[in-house]
Amino acid sequence: MAQTEAVKQAKELHETLQADAENLLFQQFPERILHLNELLKMPEFKIDSNDMKCEFNKNSDSISVQTLIPSNKKIIEVMEIVKPNLKQLVEDAKALVMWVSLLIPKIEGGNNFGVSVQEETIGTINEVEITTGKILMLISRYYLSRATLISKVCKYPFIKDYQYAVAELDERQYFFMSLAMHETRNSYSIMHELIIKNFDKIKKPRSSNNDSLY
Repeated sequence: MAQTEAVKQAKELHETLQADAENLLFQQFPERILHLNELLKMPEFKIDSNDMKCEFNKNSDSISVQTLIPSNKKIIEVMEIVKPNLKQLVEDAKALVMWVSLLIPKIEGGNNFGVSVQEETIGTINEVEITTGKILMLISRYYLSRATLISKVCKYPFIKDYQYAVAELDERQYFFMSLAMHETRNSYSIMHELIIKNFDKIKKPRSSNNDSLY
């Protein structure tokens, strides 16, 4: 029975997705790992906590609704570096999950060790995607949390704890961003090593080789 045009196009799409994923794995992942490692050496990721404090009006009693309290420039600069890399990690993880999923053979009895390798690989990559998505959500809450504290600073300028709370939030956010960047690099390394070490089993799960996953 001749294939319909839609079936042909779907097959071509699957082949393209697989080719793109393998290029991603062998070419782009090592480049991303090295790039992230270089980013982590930048001055933006070596800021002392004392150098990132928000500057409030010297006379805190004069802070009012009209007082302009700027965003923390150093935090924003770091966020502009980290967020695109987190988003890229999510996209790359999705691509790898699709690739491995397309390689899973039809269900048969026996000789399924390779399939279990595929499934465990998908589970590991899915966890990276989920965790990274949660990190992005937490990052996005920073501005609202800070704005809420700043509004308290303006409303109650005589309560120093609100000003300290802003400083603590900024410091915590900076630490979180640095941690997220390290986690991004490490996630790429883990996914790359896992798949490279088990590449044959992932590509051809129904073989007689019953080596362990690692």
